[in-house]
Amino acid sequence: MATWGQLNFQDAASPMMEQMNYFHDHTLMVLLIITILVAYIMGAMFFNKDVNRNLLDGQKIETAWTILPVFVLIIIAMPSLRLLYLLDEVNEPSITLKTVGHQWYWSYEYSDFKHIEFDSYMIPYDEMDNDGLRLLEVDNRTTVPMETQVRVLITAADVLHSWAVPSLGVKVDATPGRLNQTSFFINRPGIFFGQCSEICGANHSFMPIMIESISIQSFISWIQKMMQA
Repeated sequence: MATWGQLNFQDAASPMMEQMNYFHDHTLMVLLIITILVAYIMGAMFFNKDVNRNLLDGQKIETAWTILPVFVLIIIAMPSLRLLYLLDEVNEPSITLKTVGHQWYWSYEYSDFKHIEFDSYMIPYDEMDNDGLRLLEVDNRTTVPMETQVRVLITAADVLHSWAVPSLGVKVDATPGRLNQTSFFINRPGIFFGQCSEICGANHSFMPIMIESISIQSFISWIQKMMQA
C-alpha cells in the first residue's frame, strides 16, 4: 500500500507491474540524459561571450536536432508498445471475477462457481479495529489465489467508476452498459489495496478495493465455505 511521503511506485505484486516499473526507470533515464544535455548546452551558450554563428543558423545542426528526437522517440516508443500489447493479452485465465461498481461500493461475483457473490463496503472508522487502515478496510475482501491467472470483467450499475489496484498494475474503467476486461497474475501472498479512480459522486473517496492473495489450497477451502454459506 502507499505510505506518507512515498515518491516511487508501490512494490510490484504482478509481472505486469514489474514491467511498468522497468519502463518507468528506462524512460526516466532517457529524460534525465536529455535534460542534462540541454541544460549543458544552454549553460555553455549563456556564459560564452563568443557564440558560434553555426549554432544560430546552420543546416547541419538543424538536421541533427531534427533527427535526434526521432531516435529518442523510437527508444521510448518500442518498449511502450510492447508493454501495451502485454497488458491487453489475456492468457487462458483459470478464474473469472466479475466486478460491478455502485454508488458507492463494489460488488463481486465468482462466475466459475455457483452463488458466490457479495458486496464490499468500506468499514467506517468508528467500527474499525485498532490495527485497521482508514478508508481502505472493507467488510468483505476479494479473495483470489496467487500464481494463478485471474480475469476480471468490470462494469458499473449507475455512473462511471474505475477499478484500480496500483500494486497489480490494474486500472480499468467501469462503464454502465459496457463490459471491460483485464487480467492479472499475483506472484506472492498478501493484501493489496486500491480505490475508485474515477470521480463518481459525493462518496467517491469511500469505495476502496481490498484484494487478498492466498495459496490455491486455502482458496479452495474458502470457496467451499462460501458455497456452504
